[in-house]
Parts: sequence; structure tokens; C-alpha cells
Amino acid sequence: MTSHRAPKPVAHPSRPVERAVTVGLVLAVLAGVGWIGGMIYTVAGWGL
Repeated sequence: MTSHRAPKPVAHPSRPVERAVTVGLVLAVLAGVGWIGGMIYTVAGWGL
């Protein structure tokens, strides 16, 4: 009689692809925050 259990996932514990995606997202968020900060600084400088 065969087992009907699902096979175990093949993913490795280190998961380098997920790590690269996470690093990319963090860098994108930091770039976005920096861009927004630069825009606020520019607009605030116009009033002076």
C-alpha cells in the first residue's frame, strides 16, 4: 500500500535566492526613503 503524504520540500535551509530578494527589497526601501528625504529637503529649500 502506498503512502499519500506530500513530499518534503527540496529547499535548502540557507535559501540564497530568498536572501538576495530580501537584500534587494531592503536596498530599494532605503533608496526610496533617501529619495523622499531629498525631495523634502529640496522643497523645503525653495522656501528659504
